[in-house]
Amino acid sequence: MKPDEIRKVQTYMRNTFKSPDLEVRARPRKDDSAEVYINDEFLGVIFRDEEDGELSWNFQMAILDIDVEGL
Repeated sequence: MKPDEIRKVQTYMRNTFKSPDLEVRARPRKDDSAEVYINDEFLGVIFRDEEDGELSWNFQMAILDIDVEGL
């Protein structure tokens, strides 16, 4: 993803999730996706999807069972 795209998606996600600490970072050697973090903790990957002239982004996040145990 290009730097201007990353900034726009980051702003959108910060506003949507009401989290100013959320950060979207470029991935090394990948130009179709970026990584999402909150306070240096990895949350997931956002993929760029351009099909039939339409552009969208898909956020993918895995939640492990050990992360939700005891909640």
